[in-house]
Amino acid sequence: MPKLAKSASKSAKQARMKEEMHKFKAGDLHSGSKSGPIVKDRQQAIAIGLNVSGQSRDQKRKGRKATRSTSRR
Repeated sequence: MPKLAKSASKSAKQARMKEEMHKFKAGDLHSGSKSGPIVKDRQQAIAIGLNVSGQSRDQKRKGRKATRSTSRR
């Protein structure tokens, strides 16, 4: 499935993350494309889920905003 849009709702992102973790638990989650190796590491599955659901972009924005405001003096 393709990535979610940037404007997707929080509940849609959470549902997509849940879907990706179900794929991991079932042994159907692949790194890269469908022909890539099966993901066996939980941390990698979480990273893939965050990326596909768009939540990794949200975390990047929060981190950038916090460092910007604290570094100005």
